Amino acid sequence: MGFDSNEPEQRQRLKAVLSGASITVGALWLQYFSIGGSVGEYEVEAYLQGMLSLPELERDLLAMAANELMFGAGPRAPYSDEFPPNEQPSGKENDSPEDGQASP
Repeated sequence: MGFDSNEPEQRQRLKAVLSGASITVGALWLQYFSIGGSVGEYEVEAYLQGMLSLPELERDLLAMAANELMFGAGPRAPYSDEFPPNEQPSGKENDSPEDGQASP
């Protein structure tokens, strides 16, 4: 699983919220796990350090957990749908023609 183009910014903004609200990784993970998160505390730490990529759902659950722990004070952690959609590189949209024949 690779990074999508919005993941680094989403991570940085989540880290800023955690730092600004003095939320520990342990507290974030416990809240995240209680709302349905499925990765462990070590994986969350690795994600926050940029060493591990997480799927959008898990990143959004981390954002939700952080926002719940803040109790509405200060800037909030963004969800993945708040960023522009990932764009495919040009020429990749139609790798296989619809009629099944090779392109000239």
